[in-house]
Amino acid sequence: MTAHPDSVTVPIGVVVERRRGVTPWAEWVWRPVAVLLDLPDAAPWTLLRDEGEAALFYAGSADITLFPTDTDNYRHTLQQEPPLLWVVLRPDPSAPVGWKLQAVTVDAGEAEIYGDSPTDLLEPLPLPAPLVGLLEDYVARHHKERIFHKRKRDRADPEALAQRRPAGAEEGE
Repeated sequence: MTAHPDSVTVPIGVVVERRRGVTPWAEWVWRPVAVLLDLPDAAPWTLLRDEGEAALFYAGSADITLFPTDTDNYRHTLQQEPPLLWVVLRPDPSAPVGWKLQAVTVDAGEAEIYGDSPTDLLEPLPLPAPLVGLLEDYVARHHKERIFHKRKRDRADPEALAQRRPAGAEEGE
């Protein structure tokens, strides 16, 4: 995908918590718990803290890219109380802990698409104040109201239906 000249990309680090599961079906429960604006010099899935029943991992970084055509969705994000971003983890057997950081987004519509997956883990987190300011500024500079035009359907010609030949009939029959 080619970036739009007015797009803005912000790298975001993600911290994920692992807790012991309370059901026989899941040994561990994984949940994104924080985002970092200052990326640490650490490899993805670095253990940050282990307290036995719970552990924190730096899951890695993902880019949030803002596009001028998506400002309406960003406005909806900013109207939430509090404004949210969404972190998506995807099962990956080749990853060190069995999950990979798939995406971080501030677009609720994009998050809804990820939410349709039965295997992805989607978690909303509060949008950090510096990102709220960046998003507000971006929307102020690039938002354009788009007028909705409802298309009119062509009216069916009831006489045209009566002029069809039956299937398999040849012309002149």
